[in-house]
Amino acid sequence: MGLDAEAMKNLVAGLLLLLTSILVLGQSQTSSVPQATNAAPEQAAERLAADTPKTTVFGNAFVAPKDWSIRVNGPATILTAPEGGSWVALVDVQATGPDEALTAAWKAYKLDAKWPIKVTYDLSDQDGWSRRRVYEYRTSPNEKRGVAALVSYSGSNWNVVIEDLADAVAEKRGAQVALVFGRLLPKGYSRESFAGKKANTLDQASIAELVRFIESGQKVLGVPGVAFGVVQDGKIVFADGFGTKELGTSEKPDADTLFMVASNTKAMTTLLLAKLVDEHRVSWQTAVTTLLPSFRLGDTATTRSVLVKHLICACTGMPRQDLEWIFEYGNITPGSSLSLLGSMQPTSKFGELFQYSNLMAAAAGYTGAYVLYPQMELGAAYDRAMQSYVFDPLQMNATTFDFKRALSGNHASPHSPDVDGKSAKALTAINDAVIPLRPAGGAWSSVHDMLKYVSMELAEGRLPDGKTYVSKEPLLERRAPQVYIGKDVSYGMGLEVDTTYGVPVVHHGGDLVGYHSDMMWLPQQNVGAVILTDGDPGWLLRNHIRRKLLEVLFDGRHEADAQLNADGKSFYASLAADRKLLTIPADKNEARKLAKHYANSSLGEIGVSTLGDSTIFDFGEWKSEVASRKNPDGTISFITIVPGASGFEFTVGSGSKKTLTIRDAQHEYVFEER
Repeated sequence: MGLDAEAMKNLVAGLLLLLTSILVLGQSQTSSVPQATNAAPEQAAERLAADTPKTTVFGNAFVAPKDWSIRVNGPATILTAPEGGSWVALVDVQATGPDEALTAAWKAYKLDAKWPIKVTYDLSDQDGWSRRRVYEYRTSPNEKRGVAALVSYSGSNWNVVIEDLADAVAEKRGAQVALVFGRLLPKGYSRESFAGKKANTLDQASIAELVRFIESGQKVLGVPGVAFGVVQDGKIVFADGFGTKELGTSEKPDADTLFMVASNTKAMTTLLLAKLVDEHRVSWQTAVTTLLPSFRLGDTATTRSVLVKHLICACTGMPRQDLEWIFEYGNITPGSSLSLLGSMQPTSKFGELFQYSNLMAAAAGYTGAYVLYPQMELGAAYDRAMQSYVFDPLQMNATTFDFKRALSGNHASPHSPDVDGKSAKALTAINDAVIPLRPAGGAWSSVHDMLKYVSMELAEGRLPDGKTYVSKEPLLERRAPQVYIGKDVSYGMGLEVDTTYGVPVVHHGGDLVGYHSDMMWLPQQNVGAVILTDGDPGWLLRNHIRRKLLEVLFDGRHEADAQLNADGKSFYASLAADRKLLTIPADKNEARKLAKHYANSSLGEIGVSTLGDSTIFDFGEWKSEVASRKNPDGTISFITIVPGASGFEFTVGSGSKKTLTIRDAQHEYVFEER
């Protein structure tokens, strides 16, 4: 679950590690793509019936996705999405530097492109590529597309990847784009692999290196507080915290400090379901409507097809539709969250594409709760089920869904950079939106409690005293691939398995405003870890700690530090570049044209007011000052800037009726004057 601006931008949490280095922003530039009058000539294309290993013109290896079309045009290998109008171009060129390589690539791919470069920044060396540089182009919201390029060098040649994708296609087919990038390797290059290697014992020096990495990452990212723990061979090797629990105080987090663990809750929800499978109350193949009669999804045929495993597999083709509960959570209950699903239809076939749905995950938890306690309100039933079936048996005594309880004790507060890049206390109201959907991401927990959960997973369902908590078969079924994110990452039921470096790493991340976390374990090496952070962009630290752990365990090449440093610098360069485009306070002339009240049937109401020179958008449950921005096509956008909920963009309509439009990747919501 990811609600902050960056997580909304990347959309699918499982793709952050693969795509962040390509999609995040960097330093502002003034040049643009080459302009010309004619597009490159089309050539005959081959439509692929399966994921297919291919090579670029110069012999660099990649995998082309199923159902996409592929053609070669001079130095460019061009992939076209099944929907048409969206492309990924892989262009091999010889050049003196990245800028010249980029110019040559655009000439080969699309001569008439005219988007100005918004930002550019350098990445660290990776997978045999060096001198890597990302360029992101400025598009207008009404174009509903993103354009970016990644330039890399290997040997004596340059490779340029251009993403020119409609937003809806980028989200729907993000896992297929990850397939291309995940295996794009220089000719003759083999990625580092730890397969078959014995893991090192995590001694004092190893832990010191992990601690150094975390503390260094905190400084680069501006994350106030982190808690971290590691377990090996059934014993806690390290568990403590760093930094502060809240800006303005000196109180350090520790292994008992509560953080919101967000989507790590999903794995615990599927653990509840595994227990019910173990007790023969349900099976993974049971039709959901036979367990929860109120469940609806799209049309009747789709509803009947949904099995228990589909609720939490991110494989049913249900797109993210988070705005409907972020903006209207004051009126949503666990029961009504299910009714939202009834109006939604998958946009891809079951098992075809990875698409992440928090609403479906919530339905998974409420289905299990209803099976156990059908006479109770769904939220109360879920809380009781998780307490008695998961938290109590695992002795996760601090873990809770009770916000009041969590906030009254040892807890970390959320933080996020303000519009000028300075760390600040984050808006907490949006995190309340997860309460009615809490099986998808509403748990508060600590490093000590999460290590108990990880230890049980490593022990394949056994508790520290050797007793069986849950049978091995239903527990491990949650890790079985239901859909793939690229070539080396699969998604099961609330868990990912990553084999990028030759050894399976089971994990799941979690993202809410100001809270970013990950739990991970290596089943073959009997090692697990938990990281919890209290600030944006903590997702970068929790992503890269997985690579760092592998480096320490297997004496791997030292790559994680450079990757984290580059991504941190890119993030803050991005904020600076975006800030230059914003007018704060919002342009008075444009603000005067706004109506005082807007309404949308799905997202509720917006009240527009002024406070001094500032323009305020009030959504009922939360509010924010907005900045204004003039887009390349001449339209005006108003953008929220409150720390933790910055980046929600409302574009002013051009018709006779006053409107504001907000979009996620696959949906559009128009607010009309009320």
